Amino acid sequence: MSSIWNNRISISIFGETKGPAIGITIDNLPSGEYISTDELSAFMTRGNSKIMGDSSYQNRPLPHIMSGIVNNKTTGMPLCAFLQNCSRTSSPQAPLSPLPRTGHADYTGAARYKGFCDVINSDRTADRFTLPLCFAGAVCGQILQRRGIYTGAHILSIHNIKDNPFDPVNVSRDAVLSIRKKDFPVINDRKGWLMTEDIKHAAESGESLGGVIECAAVNVPAGIGSPVFDGLENNIAQLIFGIPGISGLEFGSGFTAAKMLGSQNNDDYYVNDHGYILTKTNHHGGVLGGLSSGMPVTLNVAVKPPMLSADLKESPINTSEACIVPKLVSCVESAVNIALLSHMLDYPNFC
Repeated sequence: MSSIWNNRISISIFGETKGPAIGITIDNLPSGEYISTDELSAFMTRGNSKIMGDSSYQNRPLPHIMSGIVNNKTTGMPLCAFLQNCSRTSSPQAPLSPLPRTGHADYTGAARYKGFCDVINSDRTADRFTLPLCFAGAVCGQILQRRGIYTGAHILSIHNIKDNPFDPVNVSRDAVLSIRKKDFPVINDRKGWLMTEDIKHAAESGESLGGVIECAAVNVPAGIGSPVFDGLENNIAQLIFGIPGISGLEFGSGFTAAKMLGSQNNDDYYVNDHGYILTKTNHHGGVLGGLSSGMPVTLNVAVKPPMLSADLKESPINTSEACIVPKLVSCVESAVNIALLSHMLDYPNFC
């Protein structure tokens, strides 16, 4: 099992669903960076508990930092943190069905690991990756923000209900930060209310819903990344697809560009009043040839509906189990933060 991502910054995730703790080690962070524990706490407890009926994120203890930070400053040594595993249970487990569950990794995991994979509580194994990822993303995000780079995400759609999208050309720092303060991360609060009602109705009928998360990173300077196999898009995609439940990813106009004429998809350059070279539109999503263009980096991430077992479908389920889109908003931000900081380390005069 690959639990290590290594690209300038290295993250290694450890622990099991049934174990007492899960954790992460982050290597090659720049030294002397101030890390606010209050900001870490705020980022880690995002998860819509008030609206979605899920208190697990709010009640989760803060990560226990074992190394890498002294007096709130990074030391340059590997940053290791333990997170209490709230998914752990000591109650007896029901006998496993001889048939693999629909939509789960029971069969593929058994085929790969010859029946020895961790299948206990496998419907909650998302915590094993998403919580350490959010911790790493929160740390990287603070380092980026002190360079003026801000990443934010919101729920673009759930089922057939759509939120207002970011302005791909003029999305601002304030627009990104304002969503973080909301219990339900949408731009249009009325659309957010309709989404929560749709999720509740689905839960009452034993169904589940998917959706799309839109993410934007602003003030990313031009020239961040690398061509071909080590591009900025490549690294973001690798981290995004490590998040459980992700089924698709597009940058900028994405698949819509396939329906456009070349003249419609082109982003013409101009020089603004401050002497910066920008584009009038942003169909390319802020990345060209694996390198940032200086425009906002924009991407959409598709999240599939959670797979519900037969016993859950027989009675109403918790709304937080009927749709995982709200929980993954901060995970998408984290993936982008990690990839951006990894490439920013190569940027002149970054450290």
